[in-house]
Amino acid sequence: MKVRTIVMVATLAMLALIAGAARAGQENQAIKVKFSQGVQIPGQVLPAGTYWFTILNTSDRETVQILNEDRSKTVAIVRTINRERPETDGHLVFTLAERIEEPAAIVAWFYPGYSSGHEFLYPKQESKELATAKHETQISGD
Repeated sequence: MKVRTIVMVATLAMLALIAGAARAGQENQAIKVKFSQGVQIPGQVLPAGTYWFTILNTSDRETVQILNEDRSKTVAIVRTINRERPETDGHLVFTLAERIEEPAAIVAWFYPGYSSGHEFLYPKQESKELATAKHETQISGD
């Protein structure tokens, strides 16, 4: 568990280094994120690396597109639901569910300065497991 905490801190450090410079636009909430280890999203695990998270231009604005580092390939398209947070600041925020035997799972993310974020929709059984896991909130500064 100690190693996982160290890795999470390393991930946070990487997010802090890139978040400020990597914003592409507020309208689609595009942001470049680097993970120092694999993270789970619904249906797959993203290997360690750099990805773009963006909102697709849909009427409900609840569909997240994840692209590779140079934006040449869509890695995943994930449905989300709206999730509110009580405090808003200028930071990128990811909520991760820690698990012992599996990669941490992205539960939600908030674009810097927005109180409304995106909660990832997992299958019912997995959602129950993630709800009982310890949640870590990763915040990166600008």
